Amino acid sequence: MNRQDILSYIDANKDRFLEELFDLLRIPSVSADPAFKDDVQRCAVAVKESLLEAGVDVAEIHQTAGHPIVYAERTIDPSKPTVLVYGHYDVQPADPVDLWNSPPFEPVVKDGKIFARGACDDKGQVFMHVKALEAMVQSNALHCNVKFMIEGEEEVGSESLGWFLERNREKLANDVI
Repeated sequence: MNRQDILSYIDANKDRFLEELFDLLRIPSVSADPAFKDDVQRCAVAVKESLLEAGVDVAEIHQTAGHPIVYAERTIDPSKPTVLVYGHYDVQPADPVDLWNSPPFEPVVKDGKIFARGACDDKGQVFMHVKALEAMVQSNALHCNVKFMIEGEEEVGSESLGWFLERNREKLANDVI
């Protein structure tokens, strides 16, 4: 693995990465409010598309009784270890909106930090893992299999997660989460 190739790729694509993250943060994927159901679904589609663009072999949206779960994988060699990345794309309500210094779903950079609902919990972290995969794929530096399970109900108790896990044990098999 050439660490410099990965860092060069990240540096060359930093502006694109930020714009893509900002687009994701603009989706008000508030799982607790039925008024945002279509936005939660739209966010699942956006996560799936970002995974495909990053280089996964398979990306799927699994509908549940609640909000969708996005599953994706990149297999380089079935005999190699597999890492499962867990995250969520849903966010807490932005209320009370009047306490925000900027609109909650319009990312703003202040002092080198991104402010928007979901920037820290958890869209930012999910996006970081997706872009790490992309950089490793593009730099030919991926030396393990990677699976993603990104849910849309973490902020409301992950009610559909157990249902999904029970039905997808083999698909989710891994060596480390």
